[in-house]
Amino acid sequence: MVGEQVNEQGFVQVLALRLDPAWRRLTDDVRERDLAEFARAAGSAGRDVLTETYSLVGLRSDADLVLMRMAPSLERLEETAALLLRSGVGRWMSVARSFVGLVRPSRYVRKPGAQEQAITSGERAAYLVVYPFTKTHDWYRLSKDARQGMMNEHIRIGHEFPQVRQLLASSTGLDDQEFIVAYETEDLAAFQDLVIALRESVESTTFRL
Repeated sequence: MVGEQVNEQGFVQVLALRLDPAWRRLTDDVRERDLAEFARAAGSAGRDVLTETYSLVGLRSDADLVLMRMAPSLERLEETAALLLRSGVGRWMSVARSFVGLVRPSRYVRKPGAQEQAITSGERAAYLVVYPFTKTHDWYRLSKDARQGMMNEHIRIGHEFPQVRQLLASSTGLDDQEFIVAYETEDLAAFQDLVIALRESVESTTFRL
């Protein structure tokens, strides 16, 4: 983990990078130098920018590396992303996907527990799963009580899987999607069970695009 001090309310960027295959054909010395320079650039971002790295090598065809990044401002995310992309192996990378959001208090969770907004706790898990989504217009036509009831079901199901922690960020007005939810876990089978259970909830099956 690079960066240590990130406020509970801050900007989030999920940045997926694709590596030019030609980089793998460089000599070992050059590749080691490029990786070291990239790591130094990430470390020089400052304590206010948190950066976590996740490998997708061999798992997807459209990206090789995912950076989960948090900072107090969008400007800090842009500045440090630009630095990474002109440093070492970053010069061989292109942006495959980028999702931006703002962490803010939930309308439906009065007091976040150990699972909600837990990615900001500083403890890392092996796996990160990122899911951008948008609510349908019909969702916002429901009464507040109806929406709260459906979200209570959603939250109850989530609490049945303590192995999975989450972070929710709002992208409304900032990006194409409405929300970004990021899940952390050491147990992918438990995460899949959670997704299957959530798929049966009314909120997930009826009011998401």
